[in-house]
Amino acid sequence: MTFEGGEGAGKSTQIVRLAEALRADGLDVLVTREPGGSPGAEAVRHVLLSGAAETFGPAMEAILFAAARSDHVEQVIRPAVEKGRVVLCDRFLDSSRVYQGVTGDLDAGFMRALEAVAINGMVPDLTIILDLDPALGLARAAERRGGDTADRFEKETLDIHERRRRAFLDIAKREPERCVVVDASAPAGKVAADIEQAVRAHLSRRSAATTRRRVRGA
Repeated sequence: MTFEGGEGAGKSTQIVRLAEALRADGLDVLVTREPGGSPGAEAVRHVLLSGAAETFGPAMEAILFAAARSDHVEQVIRPAVEKGRVVLCDRFLDSSRVYQGVTGDLDAGFMRALEAVAINGMVPDLTIILDLDPALGLARAAERRGGDTADRFEKETLDIHERRRRAFLDIAKREPERCVVVDASAPAGKVAADIEQAVRAHLSRRSAATTRRRVRGA
């Protein structure tokens, strides 16, 4: 499962809350993030968020994100899924579609090719999109970082952040079977409850589907 949305939407906070709830149910949960999540990808994370790759253009950034994602998938995500663990990832393929593809104005075919190589079939079965007014999200992000410098993506204009919000919502509209949009402007407890409801419904459907396959194969 992946968590997506703009800056300051609360993805990291809500992933932790969901992981705690699922572990209380007895599930084996892995929490990870992008860019990063594996030793190789974490090294690339610093390059990307520091802005060191920005001067080379969005295509180079997209390639670096894809390289980091490939390492993350093969070293961390795929082994966990094969062991039956529930994987919760803070950002994944949709962030690249939005940040590099839409607001980076990169060719759709180029982005699809990068994505195919990077994920190698590892498509999330559920994506929670935390929707928030970008102005509020940026204010939250500024409060969170205190006196630290805004990262490569937080520093961009409000117009760009608004385009990203619309792009995430467009993905949800095009892929409703995978994506659930949650209002991230609500109190954190309400957001957490909405996410839990969506995730538990998804897990219930998945369990029922697994049972039906077993019965047919008996």
